[in-house]
Amino acid sequence: MRKLYVIGIGAGDPDQVTVQAIKAMRQVEVFFVIGKGADKQELVDVRTAILTEHVEGDYRIVEIADPPRDRMPADYQRVVQDWHDRRCTLLEAAFAQVDGVGGILVWGDPSLYDSTLRIVERVLERGAQSFDYEVIPGVTSAQSLAARHRTVLHRIGEPVHITTGRRLREDGLGPGSNLVMLDGDCAFTEIPGADLHIWWGAYLGMPDETLIEGPLREVEDEIVRRRGELRAAKGWIMDIYLLRAGT
Repeated sequence: MRKLYVIGIGAGDPDQVTVQAIKAMRQVEVFFVIGKGADKQELVDVRTAILTEHVEGDYRIVEIADPPRDRMPADYQRVVQDWHDRRCTLLEAAFAQVDGVGGILVWGDPSLYDSTLRIVERVLERGAQSFDYEVIPGVTSAQSLAARHRTVLHRIGEPVHITTGRRLREDGLGPGSNLVMLDGDCAFTEIPGADLHIWWGAYLGMPDETLIEGPLREVEDEIVRRRGELRAAKGWIMDIYLLRAGT
């Protein structure tokens, strides 16, 4: 049976790639990369650099254009389901061209706010493709954020609430510390409270890594400004932050 590896590669630093991931990558004959257009070509380039550094021997890279989707939909669940279906169709067609071992390199870890495993399962459920697959864990942006800020994600005996910017805006703060991903509109500026503290990071593990930390009300304008400058300069941004009352 054909084999597919879904490999977590960390937040962007080639040194974060685990020994287990390197061993898996060295078995892959074809790597499938979902590209996100010219503005985000750097995301493909980082994957290519990781392969160049860690993989010996011959392999191919098949780039798949990510289908567009509405980023501010009225029906979020329906739009995302449709996007996953279209991604599934593209990956299904790409998998059909490979008889050996394939691989997908996933930012961070495949278990945290990533759709790859759901799409792989959909491909198998459709029945046209048959293959086994194995998941290799990776260093998450959450771990990188904590390490770069030299902090712990939670206080003693308290939980960590992992959420998105959209849910933070809709639901407010969860219990304990709040780790927020996929916040394209700086939802932290809408959260009330004078004693909130934030640890923010963008492009973690990459050359343009940027860190800001401090009382939220004192540094939120700086984060908004810096985030806008970085996104304008690069055409894209990947950031994450830890938010909680007090320090």
